[in-house]
Amino acid sequence: MVSRSCRTPPHRWLVRPVVLAAAVLFLVANGALTSADAVPPARAGRFSWPLAEPHPVLRAFQAPATPYSAGHRGVDLGGPAGGEVLAAGQAVVVFAGQVAGRPLVSLDHGGGLRTTYEPVSPRVVAGQPVGRGEVIGLLQPGHPGCAGLTPGAGADAAGATGPVVCLHWGARRGAEYVDPLGLLGSGRVRLLPWRPEDTERLRAGG
Repeated sequence: MVSRSCRTPPHRWLVRPVVLAAAVLFLVANGALTSADAVPPARAGRFSWPLAEPHPVLRAFQAPATPYSAGHRGVDLGGPAGGEVLAAGQAVVVFAGQVAGRPLVSLDHGGGLRTTYEPVSPRVVAGQPVGRGEVIGLLQPGHPGCAGLTPGAGADAAGATGPVVCLHWGARRGAEYVDPLGLLGSGRVRLLPWRPEDTERLRAGG
């Protein structure tokens, strides 16, 4: 038989959830929880390409040996100038503007994962939630990784009529840069030889 002194009054069990709810409200009111906290952690299969097809991979990701070493912290995708750039996954916009004269958009997908898109003329603002496949901006020329590409250079090549316009798509989990193609869950992507007619297709948007 359990004595009365060992029993916990029912009302005490109600105190804990009330206190927890009050603590959450306090954090929200004081800005400790932001809109990015509402974004579910990123998982493979919940992401898609940031450009409509065709979106050839002109330059692959190359992880730097150290945070300050040379490397290629993202992938370069071919696309038409002025083409729509899409959010690769559900996120909150954390930056939309210019950095060192380059227009870019940065998205927070939760779980410490952020993706960046440049050069992109923003069509969103910081703090705005976006869904996967939603337009976040328009692709602009001028990415340094595409400058100087010439016909006949294999995967990193332009068409015979002019330079390639490309999107630099980057991803970072915490302080570590990761291959954004790994978010797609589609296996390894192979770089294909570039043909002159491919540039015309990109410029035509199809």
